[in-house]
Amino acid sequence: MSGTAILSALAQEQQGLIAQLDNPRQLVRAGRDFWLGRLHGQEVVLACSRIGKVAAATTATSLIEGFGVERIVFTGVAGGLGQAVQVGDLVVATRFVQHDMDASPLFARFEVPLYGRSEFACDAALSALLVDAGQFALGTLDSAARTAATTPVLHQGLIASGDCFVSSAAAGEALKRTLLGVGLEALAVEMEGAAVAQVCHDYGIPFAAIRSISDRSDDTARGDFEHFVAHVASHYARAIVDHLMRALALRAAARH
Repeated sequence: MSGTAILSALAQEQQGLIAQLDNPRQLVRAGRDFWLGRLHGQEVVLACSRIGKVAAATTATSLIEGFGVERIVFTGVAGGLGQAVQVGDLVVATRFVQHDMDASPLFARFEVPLYGRSEFACDAALSALLVDAGQFALGTLDSAARTAATTPVLHQGLIASGDCFVSSAAAGEALKRTLLGVGLEALAVEMEGAAVAQVCHDYGIPFAAIRSISDRSDDTARGDFEHFVAHVASHYARAIVDHLMRALALRAAARH
């Protein structure tokens, strides 16, 4: 098949999406459940990667090799790092870096060995559709799903990925300082996106990602994360995915 893969780390981040599919069917590959169907007339595969870069890379490869998807979109949660990025905000990634990549002195800090780069860019056109979908989601988010007194906003920029959950203010500040030391200002931190970006780069597959901010990567990160994933994340995902697939359907229709 071809179509769009909607990828998340956790099932809670996709809660309710399977019910939106027309003629859903389930397949198991690499120990993971994949749900195939149509949304607004477009072929869709829903998948949960599990947590971490290796798990995410395995799932992305399965989506490309096993299902022949044309594009991959990641939606889920992240911890805020940028000063203006608050709980409830959305971040659309422009590019990704692995903040735990360090093959020095053989290669520069954060550079992925043998690639000659430390950052992997997201697809600009697909990311633009996610910006529109994110703005739509923020506009339709009801009061029950809001977690902050301030009005959530959408940001665009660098997201850092690594195999650790940043759960203290000291760790968050240290990560920001380390990245800024080489001129990288990350808006958010999570555990999967950079791996998927690298896989999609290898295969020449468009990739884009949008993350809702569940916590501030500080001493309250665990509790904030658990509450947000359980009660808020799926509200964002359903609105974002629905709007994105409508846009892709309109784009497909315009080509014909």
